Amino acid sequence: QVQMVESGGGSVQAGGSLRLSCAASRTIFSIDAMGWYRQAPGKQRELVAGFISGDRTDYADSAKGRFAISRDNAKTTVYLQMNSLKPEDTGVYYCYAVHGSMTFWGQGTQVTVSS
Repeated sequence: QVQMVESGGGSVQAGGSLRLSCAASRTIFSIDAMGWYRQAPGKQRELVAGFISGDRTDYADSAKGRFAISRDNAKTTVYLQMNSLKPEDTGVYYCYAVHGSMTFWGQGTQVTVSS
């Protein structure tokens, strides 16, 4: 079993920045995809940003131009730099990693953006 351990959430005012980190508890070989989802209150979980194949990335339209996903060379840690945060970015952010038919999820980290 692989654990994804997240950190970096918190509260910030609109316009501020946060950086989320997520580390796998052990090396995952042949990671097929990894990234971040977000679940806002009363809404379904949605993809915010992710590595979808190799180094190709995908972003939610709401995140383009403001968020940047990156990872370390070992591909065991993924980061999400969030700039120009808006109140609608508020939610619980979950990191994930896909290996074959298995998806590993983090426990979630709360991000609250106040206006």
